[in-house]
Amino acid sequence: MPVKEDLHRLIDELPVAKRYLEYLRNMGDPLVRALMEAPEDDEPTTPEEDKLAEEAWQEYLGGKARPWEDVRDELVSE
Repeated sequence: MPVKEDLHRLIDELPVAKRYLEYLRNMGDPLVRALMEAPEDDEPTTPEEDKLAEEAWQEYLGGKARPWEDVRDELVSE
């Protein structure tokens, strides 16, 4: 799909996305509300954190990520 058409489609979908986010914000779950209203994390990272994040990203791109189901099962069994 050409970029221009793709962008027009995404813009056309914005009202639906807005309504969905408002629904999530307004539902009674305090955790969802807290996540929706939380300020953006703007704390600077350290060079070590940046290095570890890049290593993790490269592992993910290399297919070394573990499926969530495996991690969940491991956590539940502990």
